[in-house]
Amino acid sequence: MTLTKLIRSTLARRRPASLAVQLAAALRKALEARELKPGDRLPSEAELMQTYGVSRAVVREAISSLKAENLVETRQGVGAFVVQNVAPILFRVGQEDLGAVREIIDLLELRISLEGETAALAAERRTDEQLARIRQALDELTRCIDAGEDHVEADFGFHLEIARATNNHYFSELIAYLGARIIPRPSIKIKALRQDQDMMNLYLRRINREHVAIFDAIAGGKADRARTAMRAHLIKSKERFEDAYDDAGIIEGAG
Repeated sequence: MTLTKLIRSTLARRRPASLAVQLAAALRKALEARELKPGDRLPSEAELMQTYGVSRAVVREAISSLKAENLVETRQGVGAFVVQNVAPILFRVGQEDLGAVREIIDLLELRISLEGETAALAAERRTDEQLARIRQALDELTRCIDAGEDHVEADFGFHLEIARATNNHYFSELIAYLGARIIPRPSIKIKALRQDQDMMNLYLRRINREHVAIFDAIAGGKADRARTAMRAHLIKSKERFEDAYDDAGIIEGAG
């Protein structure tokens, strides 16, 4: 199958998602199928735009997504190339998967098991320097919420710093590998809150109090309390999405 046919067939099978997400997924599939090999140059922006009927902004966003996953690199004035040492794509959580509420709930089940132990180990093993970085990440998350800014990267950063504080590189590498896509709130919003910014802010601050409880337990060296606080935070998140799913109160893909 030619590269063009492979990408077109992938786009055709995808459930509704942003064009950039679909194009990135299609290019990723071409990498997995070895239609694009290490060192190969990707089609130019103009070629991708013309072939798949998308805008330049869509193409650039798709390429940026692949760069963030260390799958391609760009060379100024030359184009985008498949990196020489592409790691096997064994397990990846893509934004196209987060378009379904059911997928988010499944991911939260994974996080409940993983991050509960992560928090407990961080409480037992963290250094003062690592605790300061967790505090800094929490402060940045709080600032973003208070300012009404996009808080996904800050939220992810908080969880990643906790994983690093386990001093077991497998925890931090797995969380880093999953990436900020495991923080789903910007792409899935509850209708009632989306219509009222004040209510949304109260909702996010309530969630952030759960983050504070996790930090306090880690700071106090209380492993059981840290595990319980993290699990409670993620279980509540799962329940919030399950309730919204059952009530049909979810807008999928709302940016």
